[in-house]
Amino acid sequence: MEIIAIILFISIFLLILYGYPVAFTLGGLSVIYALCFLEPSTFSALPSRIMGVMSNPVLLAVPLFIFMGIMLEKSGLAENLLETMAILFGKVPGGLAISVVLVGAMLAASTGIVGATVITMGLISLPVMLKRGYKPELATGVIASSGTLGQIIPPSVVLVLLGSVLNVSVGALFAAALAPGLLLVVFYLAYIVIFARLRPQSAPAIPEAEIKAFKGADFMKKLLSAFFLPILLIIAVLGSIFLGIASPTEAAAVGAMGATLLTIGQRRFSMSILKTVMRETSHLTTMVFIILLGATCFSFVFRELGGDVYLVEVIQDANLSAGWFLLLVMAIVFVAGFFIDFIEIIFIIVPVVSPIFHTLGLDLVWVGILLALNLQTSFLTPPFGFSLFYLKGVAPPHITTGHLYRGIIPFVVIQLFFLLLVALFPEIIYVFKGFMN
Repeated sequence: MEIIAIILFISIFLLILYGYPVAFTLGGLSVIYALCFLEPSTFSALPSRIMGVMSNPVLLAVPLFIFMGIMLEKSGLAENLLETMAILFGKVPGGLAISVVLVGAMLAASTGIVGATVITMGLISLPVMLKRGYKPELATGVIASSGTLGQIIPPSVVLVLLGSVLNVSVGALFAAALAPGLLLVVFYLAYIVIFARLRPQSAPAIPEAEIKAFKGADFMKKLLSAFFLPILLIIAVLGSIFLGIASPTEAAAVGAMGATLLTIGQRRFSMSILKTVMRETSHLTTMVFIILLGATCFSFVFRELGGDVYLVEVIQDANLSAGWFLLLVMAIVFVAGFFIDFIEIIFIIVPVVSPIFHTLGLDLVWVGILLALNLQTSFLTPPFGFSLFYLKGVAPPHITTGHLYRGIIPFVVIQLFFLLLVALFPEIIYVFKGFMN
């Protein structure tokens, strides 16, 4: 029976790689295996298991954070931020790229939605960077990688889903991810500064005349308008969580309402925009929850077949230490990220290895942060890196897929190095330990 469980896991993985729908493959194949190899009475426990997962109040944060991210995309705040930040760093070689990273970090802390961030910055900043003489590889690499910061900087949908699967506090994951997320931004900036110093012709500064023309008499007003509103939203969402005023779900509701009010304040709000935001939120949320439904069926059948017990026994018989097992899982997740989406990895691979992490006595909050950093690379690694798809869709025709692939290589290397750093020095995640609950 244990071998059958492993065959089930491999079968699902192969069918997904072949192109079958994830949700129906997970749920359908699991039910077929259960009908063939489990007692009929076992099915009586499946509905209660499904409802137990689907009624988890923490998961309500998912549609609310998605709504917040899409609504902010429509508000025009990202455009104001990019224009203002570009002028602030315009005199510095690589200043435009620096501004893109910083705005990406702020949008990550405001939305947590990768697609919205990459598309917005691709539309606004990529033509400007190319016009200024930026090397296409640097421009595309900076935009694609900055957009993925929403995977690790809270509030992050990835962290909400990981908290649900690993059965750890989402608030603790948010607090633990804050320091690594900010440090990763510093690593990106360091690379850009070094690159611009070594090759200034590939990342030129903005001419002084253009900077003066933009500033004008009302520059301070523009500055306050661009930075005040996003920072206010970040404080409202993350501050309410870290101060213990609100749970992540309640803070997500605050964020959704705040994003709507900001859009109204920017005079971008209309009923058509509201309908569009609600429709896109419904589509993304439905996709996530249908996959979760199928993943719940898979997890239930896999454990009833004894797959989790079998894997623990294999690890124990192999005398594999906790560190080596963690390294093995991270390698599998990284390779899987080349071929399948982060949601699929969270709902297929993580539930299988989660009990083993618990048995080995590993800190699941630390493991969750390592997984989130690892999953961040899945947005950049070809052939199915979603950030690359998003950016290619809005890039000028002369920007080729080769430009995108070459551009993300340094940032993937930075992410992997940083993942290793957090693995070797777990204390990085405890900088904001006082906010963990």
